[in-house]
Amino acid sequence: MRRPERVADILREEISQIVGFELEDSRLTMVTVTDVKISDNLRDARVYVTVSGDEKEHQAALSALQHAAPYVRKQLGLSLNLPRTPEIHFVRDRIEEQGERVDHLLVQIEKESKGEEGMKDEN
Repeated sequence: MRRPERVADILREEISQIVGFELEDSRLTMVTVTDVKISDNLRDARVYVTVSGDEKEHQAALSALQHAAPYVRKQLGLSLNLPRTPEIHFVRDRIEEQGERVDHLLVQIEKESKGEEGMKDEN
């Protein structure tokens, strides 16, 4: 595993702990850190998060995370032995939404194919 990937795994674990246990913001109760992508020079980290709730709750949680990003970065700097703590950028992870959409489309296709089979059987 390359160094940026190892650092990203460590960052994901640490940020999950910080968001889950240290930040006392009611908008962050349903936030899950799903992935961290870090640049090759280790200066920028995109932190992917999912939020349970509607669009309004998503926006509120992302706003709270952006506001807390300097604190999260400071805590990372204190707990990790890195020459430079990366800038933290929180990003909404849409993988679950995309997965639900694919599931919905597959169900539709299945229903349509059963409907066509029923029509063929009648002929």
